Parts: sequence; structure tokens; C-alpha cells
Amino acid sequence: MADGYARLSSQPQCVIVHVDVGTQGLGAAIHNASCGRAPVLIFAGLSPYTIDGETRGSRTEYIHWIQDVPDQKQIVAQYCRYVGEIKTGKNVKQMVNRALQFAMSEPRGPVYLCGARESMEEEVEPYELKQEHWGSVSPSALPQEAVERIAGLLVKAKEPLLITGYSGRNHAAVGELVKLADTVKGLRVLDTGGSDMCFPANHPAWLGLRYGVDESIETSDVILVIDCDVPWINTQCHPKPDAKIIHIDIDPLKQQMPVFYLAAFIRYRADSYTTFKQLHTHLTNHVNYFHKLQSDTFAERWTALKDSHTHKLQTIADLAKPNPSSNIYNSSYLSALIRRTVPRATIFAIEAVTNTAFVADQIQATIPGSWINCGGGGLGWSGGGALGIKLATDHIGSKQFVCQIVGDGTFLFSVPASVYWISQRYKIPILTIVLNNKGWHAPRRSLLLVHPTGHASKASNSDLNISFAPSPDYAGIAKAAAGGNLWAERADTVDALQRLLPEAVKAVEGGVGAVLDCWVGGEGGREEKESGIERGIEEEREGGGKAVLIG
Repeated sequence: MADGYARLSSQPQCVIVHVDVGTQGLGAAIHNASCGRAPVLIFAGLSPYTIDGETRGSRTEYIHWIQDVPDQKQIVAQYCRYVGEIKTGKNVKQMVNRALQFAMSEPRGPVYLCGARESMEEEVEPYELKQEHWGSVSPSALPQEAVERIAGLLVKAKEPLLITGYSGRNHAAVGELVKLADTVKGLRVLDTGGSDMCFPANHPAWLGLRYGVDESIETSDVILVIDCDVPWINTQCHPKPDAKIIHIDIDPLKQQMPVFYLAAFIRYRADSYTTFKQLHTHLTNHVNYFHKLQSDTFAERWTALKDSHTHKLQTIADLAKPNPSSNIYNSSYLSALIRRTVPRATIFAIEAVTNTAFVADQIQATIPGSWINCGGGGLGWSGGGALGIKLATDHIGSKQFVCQIVGDGTFLFSVPASVYWISQRYKIPILTIVLNNKGWHAPRRSLLLVHPTGHASKASNSDLNISFAPSPDYAGIAKAAAGGNLWAERADTVDALQRLLPEAVKAVEGGVGAVLDCWVGGEGGREEKESGIERGIEEEREGGGKAVLIG
């Protein structure tokens, strides 16, 4: 929840956990907050360090010995921007403010403080700090010579491409990127992160979300990579040898990744919002560049871009047509129906795993902050994340509708018993769409990428132990957790889906949470009789081949 709230609001949140075991319980959540650059302050207690009552707070329970570990901070240190121990109450405000400075300075992320009970029990004289002295580090800009150099490359390029992954985390950056794309007509924008709405789908330059595999990467002559962790997957797709690659990022060295490199001939540490603004302002004010950008060459590129965009949208729309002879639907049809049914200003909390590219193509987000995906690879984020997003928009936003779209396996990882009890207990209604395809398909994708014709490629999901047959009653699980006060249904046909989805939306708008178990592929998901390789081919046909390759 803290991650989701922080991601939408850009305001730091606080999580309190119990000593070493509570810290370990953070598990994948702290990985996600770190990779997702969510500013979260975590505080944990420490076992008391005195035994005989030397100070107030000394050990009083059996568990104080069992939970005493050599260095509790190291459990999470590699995921945090800062870790520290509060050793006295006399400087507790300074310690908290220092941690928050790290959490809110780029690259943002989680911070961790801990303290023993003796320190918490210490009596101190009240004191105040001047909070204006504890602000975060201001964003950095490109040096002027870099602005000129990059602007010149963009104007001279025949097929320029901008790849991003999380620049939309700053909602204001979206508008500046649109201005840049409007200025350099022919520049295309590809999202290879999918964690935020970085560029609107209704713009001609939109190439959509593709996880590091797209034809544009292979054909572009100038590629600007900005705020992106994985612009391409080298073994699947890479730029041509003579492509000029510029890398700009708040963390260009990716200091928490032991292995990372791009074949960029220049790289800069700079803020994406500031960079976009610098570039389009310079191009507009530079007389020679301005005249070139108004030439017939760029006008023709703009026309070609609009035609390509129109064709892309039609291709996506064609994928959203149900099979008229079977009354079953795929994830593309489901996602398109969701887009048409929910309010326009809906915020989507996405954790669709192997269906993510299909969902993104159909949702076609256009509003900054309206698409938020898990920043990392720790499945189970979206349940609490969606609640945090809803809490944020209700308290400091516009009370927007929140829709969680989650895979069936990921739904189980999200601890639905807690999610829907909290949703009911604190009146945080969200719509949850469970993409029920009867199993974990990501492991199959991974093995097919390495051994496409191996023995496992011909095995069924049951053989690989990644099948969920018989399918759990996901909606029923959620309803039980909510004490029965939840709208819960299952849609296994097109007819049922068309009838039930509007009911679910109406329930949430009325203040009651809703879970719709959507059987993608018909009753029970995809049939087990299909071989693995046949199923993999079918799924790629649904969404455009290599675009859907997800590890």
C-alpha cells in the first residue's frame, strides 16, 4: 500500500515492521520499491540490548533473545538508498530527516531505520528543526553543450527513436515529451518498462509497450534512451552497429545492478522532465533547426507517422475481436472492453505478467499517472498497490476509479486474504480483474526462449507443475476475506463478461469492492490438451510476436 500511495502521489510513505522477522517479511515488496523507485521509509525495532533492567526498555520477553541478530540492517541494505540506526532520542529528528532526504532524492527508493527499545524509551527535551533545511537534492539538467549536441543529432537523424521506461513517474514529464515529439516530427517513442504512463497512446509517435524487443530498435539510426532500465534484450533484439545511442538517466550507471551496459557513445546524469524541456525549447528557439523542422521532409515524416499509427491502432483493434463460433474471449478483447466500460479517468494498477503487452495495447492510456505497474519483479504487488493508489487519489487526488488487472498466479501472491479484508475494513473499494489462464505461463516463456524445441517445450502445464487445474475460486477467496461484503463473480464466456463487467463497475462506484474472475480462453482457461509449443505460438499470434516476450 505504501508503495502504491508513494508511486501515485510522489510523497514519501512510512512502513513500520517488527524487528528482524518483520523486516524479512517485507520480502519482494522492498525489491519492488527499490526497482520502482518508490520513496518509502521503513522503521523496525531492534531487540533490547540490556538484560538486567539497566535502563527502561530492557528485555522482558523470551522472544527478545531469539530475535537478536548480528546486523539487522543488512537484511535489506542492498535494496535501500540509506540504512541507519537510531541510537538516541536526542537526534531522532535528524536521523528521520536524513533518511527522507535519501528517499526523495533521485534515484528515489526505500530507506530503512531501526532502533532498540531502550532508545525509544529515552526521555528527551522537546526540540524543533527547520524543515526547509532538510529538502531533497534538486533535479539535474543537461549541460548546454549536451543539449546542442543531442538536438543536432535528432534533427539530422533519418529514423530517430526515444526509448523510455519510467520517465512518466513524474507526471509533468509526459507533457514535455509530447512537446519534443511534436517538435521533431518523425521521432517515435517506445516504452520498454511499462511501469508508468510515459507517453500517450493517442499520439502518432506512440509505439506502445514492448519488453525490449521491437523492430524500431533494429532500424533506428539515432536512439535516445532516457530513464529506462532495459531498453532492449541483446539476445533477442539490438540496435544496428552504426546507430548513435545517447543514454540519459537519473542513474545512468545503474549502481544497484552488478551487470549493466549500453553501447552509448555519450551518457549523462539528468532529470527527464528537465531534459525534454531543454531539448524542445532549444530546437524551437534555434533558427536553423526550427527552419529544418518545418521543411517538407519533416512534414512527410509526420504524415507517414500518422498513417503508421492509424494502422497500428487498427491492428490492435482487430486482436480484440472474440471468436464468433465459440463465445470465448482472449485478454485483448477483455482489456478493450474494460477500457470502454470503466470511467475515462480510471487509474490502472497492472500486474498482468505475460499478458501485460496485450493489456497495454488495448487500454491505450493517455492520462499521466493513469497506468502504474509494479516497478520490479516481485509478484504480488498489485493488491496492496491498488489499495494504496486508491487511498492516495481519495485523500489528495480526484477520487478516481481504480482498476487492478492481475494474473491468476499473481493474484495468489498478493495475499488476497489481507488485501480484501483491508479493502472492506477501511472502505477502499477497487475493481479487480483476474486474468485466469489456468496457470503460470511466464516459466514456459522463459524455457522456450532458451530451449524452443527441447523436451519441456512439448510438455503440458501439468507436466511442468505450472497448472492451476482445478482453478481456485478467486472471487470467492476475496469475498470470504471481505466478510461477504464484496461483489464477486466469474465470467467464462463473452456473454457473461458483457453482462457482469458493468455490474462490477457499478458496485465499485457505489462503494463496494469487486472481483471479476475472467476465464481468458474459455472455461478453465486454456485447455491442457494443447502442447506447450502450440500454446506459445497461439499467445504470440494474439499480441504481435516478439513484442510479448517476458522473462
